[in-house]
Amino acid sequence: MHRLTRITEHVFRTLTGLSFAVIGVAVVLQLMGRNGLMTSVVWTEEISRFALLYIAALGAGLAFRSGDMVNVDLVSESLPGRAPWVLRLLSAVATLVGTLALIAPAWRFTSIGARQTAPASGIRMDLVHGAVLVVMVGLALFALLRIIGMLRGSEDGRPHRPEEEI
Repeated sequence: MHRLTRITEHVFRTLTGLSFAVIGVAVVLQLMGRNGLMTSVVWTEEISRFALLYIAALGAGLAFRSGDMVNVDLVSESLPGRAPWVLRLLSAVATLVGTLALIAPAWRFTSIGARQTAPASGIRMDLVHGAVLVVMVGLALFALLRIIGMLRGSEDGRPHRPEEEI
């Protein structure tokens, strides 16, 4: 299970980095066009926005895993005994249930985009709308991995920071 979690984290980190690289290239091209170093390209701003959507979508699951997601645990973590663990488990279950409930609507929203294209880049909008589906699937996946890890005793549900493994 630990290996599956690490592979999932690696895939999401790699795709997030790739999205960031797309933004970097698009912005550099945009700046070069604005400064007369090359012919201006109209699609760079659009591509930058689309890549930013994917950074947020892919990063949400990673933020859930690392504990960088907004989390108000002042009260729960000060409770005695096993109560903090139970509340962390319930939080992961609520995240899983909520995201699973939103996957079907996210799929419908994504599929609507198949009939549209972005005006400047010509990209099919279902590829852009797919970021909503990615965020739901990613959060569900990381919540499920947390639940399994907690129930197996291999993790306690506290935020996981990759640098702690070093």
